[in-house]
Amino acid sequence: MLSDRFGRAIDYLRLSVTDRCDLRCSYCLPKGFKGFEEPAHWLRFDEIERVAAAFVRLGTRRIRLTGGEPLLRRDLPLLADRLAALPGLADLSLSTNATQLDNATQLERHAPALRRAGVSRLNVSLDSLRRDCVAELTGSDSLPKALAGLSAAKAAGFERIKINMVPIAGVNDGDIEAMAEFCIEHGFILRLIEAMPMGDSGRDTRGSELAPILARLGRRFGLSELSVSLGGGPARYWGSRDGRFTLGLITPISQHFCASCNRVRMSVDGTLYLCLGQEQRFELRPMLRAGCSDAELDGAIRAAIELKPEKHDFLEAPAKVMRFMSQTGG
Repeated sequence: MLSDRFGRAIDYLRLSVTDRCDLRCSYCLPKGFKGFEEPAHWLRFDEIERVAAAFVRLGTRRIRLTGGEPLLRRDLPLLADRLAALPGLADLSLSTNATQLDNATQLERHAPALRRAGVSRLNVSLDSLRRDCVAELTGSDSLPKALAGLSAAKAAGFERIKINMVPIAGVNDGDIEAMAEFCIEHGFILRLIEAMPMGDSGRDTRGSELAPILARLGRRFGLSELSVSLGGGPARYWGSRDGRFTLGLITPISQHFCASCNRVRMSVDGTLYLCLGQEQRFELRPMLRAGCSDAELDGAIRAAIELKPEKHDFLEAPAKVMRFMSQTGG
């Protein structure tokens, strides 16, 4: 098992397959941003598979495909099929906006193939059920497309889909109850995520405190904290007494979980980022394109894990991380 110098087991890899996105969510990617990675620098599928195989060989059991918007990467189901076949991998999941390209939503187009390929779980970003609010937050009239994508995912057999919502004070924090009712109706899990000060757009976002939100949802839906984990990430979960509603909270700011952090991220260009709130990184692409051996790749990953810091500096130095979330990888 991979472990860092603080004794944390690293068993979760988040793989970005593109830094492109069809949306411009205000807390993630600023409007007008054009500093995307050159396609020639994107890792090819065989290179992504080599890195993933090395992580699994070293003890990683969970991989999540991210972006940007991962469904914009051409032939993504083919990559998913290759990754799902890696011996020892226990869970392959995907984060998406569920929105559209051309005349069909990405999930309408790809959900059945992704399910057949071995993607077991989906997280879908959706910050409101009000069309004008979604347009304001994403820079696009994307709500109908996201809802169509969610319907397609359910029809393809994906269960217990997680809806990721970033509450922003004065923007969508009044929409949370409606989102909870929507999740109850459709059997989704609602997850509330604190905004992180990554890049200028992230620092300009005034996230809502989650503790008061939990209290009011707890009163309305009769929630109690669950002892089970519903994935490999940092969310803590609450459930209603009737079992119909599940709420997750991800609190990197108010109640950070650095002491139990089990994940690293790889951007589309093969850079390993060891922490969202720090700048430690390790570039794998030069090694891969120089023809490194599997033993050399394994050694490089071990060396990279040694760079993983003890904790983020979001509170102490919020201006420290200049890269945007979409550049890091989900």
